Amino acid sequence: MIDHLDGAVIPTGFDVPVEPLRRAAHYTGEQGCIAEARSFAALFLDQLRTEWCARIDDRADGAVQLVVSELVTNADRHSNGPYILELVGTDTAVTVSVYDSSSALPRIFPRNPERVGRHGLEIVHALAEQVTVERVPVGKRVRVVLPLTDETDG
Repeated sequence: MIDHLDGAVIPTGFDVPVEPLRRAAHYTGEQGCIAEARSFAALFLDQLRTEWCARIDDRADGAVQLVVSELVTNADRHSNGPYILELVGTDTAVTVSVYDSSSALPRIFPRNPERVGRHGLEIVHALAEQVTVERVPVGKRVRVVLPLTDETDG
């Protein structure tokens, strides 16, 4: 923000947005949607860096991309209709939500390194600060909160 005092411009810091950055995209399930969702997330993170001055480390950047990919892939495979990806971010965290038309809640399988596939939600839980799944009027929402910096960093 800049204050004006008797014609002099005095910098007093910069304005910090009050509302989180929110973006949503609708996907039909056509080929290429998962890659489009990852690109959408990458643009969102760039915008978060610019508008919120968010410091997003490489681990967090990769985690957001991976969670988006896993959730959108699950929605693509297990729902009978379009799905919505919603991203909400501040300077400390990103929330990834995917809404789809299936009311069936996802299952997390017991850890089994010999099992081929079905490790996506295991990975999501390992990366996330919080994971919630709830039924909504159109199906379900899977919501994942990811920190943007490693809390062990000083």
